[in-house]
Amino acid sequence: MTTFSRQFATSFNSIAAEYAAARPTYPPALYDTIEELTGRPLAGSHVLDVGAGTGIATRALHERGARVTAAEPGAGMAAQFRAGLPTVPLVRAGGDALPFAAASFDLVTYAQAWHWTEPARSVPEALRALRPGGALALWWNTPDRGVPWIEAQERRLRERLPDYHQYDITARAPVLIRRVRPELAPAYREVRWSRTIPLAAHLANLATHSYFAVLGPEATRPILAAEEDILAAEFPDGLVEECYTVRLTLVRR
Repeated sequence: MTTFSRQFATSFNSIAAEYAAARPTYPPALYDTIEELTGRPLAGSHVLDVGAGTGIATRALHERGARVTAAEPGAGMAAQFRAGLPTVPLVRAGGDALPFAAASFDLVTYAQAWHWTEPARSVPEALRALRPGGALALWWNTPDRGVPWIEAQERRLRERLPDYHQYDITARAPVLIRRVRPELAPAYREVRWSRTIPLAAHLANLATHSYFAVLGPEATRPILAAEEDILAAEFPDGLVEECYTVRLTLVRR
């Protein structure tokens, strides 16, 4: 990971509480799709959730009955994770060097996190940690740009934020995996969903993204204020429907 990308990756540690409060979860249909592709229920499966952050996906996996272990390298995010999920095992580690024995897990997951790894390291590490027949699953909530107001917001943010979504790999994960291990055949799926939240909550969600976090509150305040003015006119009742496409890549060992 370059110094530039490391700065973005570690930016969440100072805003971990805000991240936990504002970020969206993932729809039940995502976990149904994972079960369909793996051919086994999450309930009873041994799962390693890498880059677990504050535990948004970990919690859902745990509630589906999985036996989850989390791995998170960041101190701030790990502290927030422990506050919210004190009974779930947590190890301070990243995906490029997993401190687990070979063939330990049925499923290795990355929710909103695989882009912070080096695929040449993280793919072999995940495969090593998986049991025969296990699977590696990577997914991201991405803004549904087929929705006009979201596409307009994405254009504005690209104009005002350095490198905004310039290095988006969410749809290219299958290609990146095959570059590392050509014999693998990743499956790719998209799951669409939405949530309706107050405008203030939408702005709080935006502020937790790395592009905002690395700039700091002084630099991002006018950007968020401009978005508030535009969206207040777009949503006069004060409620914003955030529409997402979850991009899922899953590969079997």
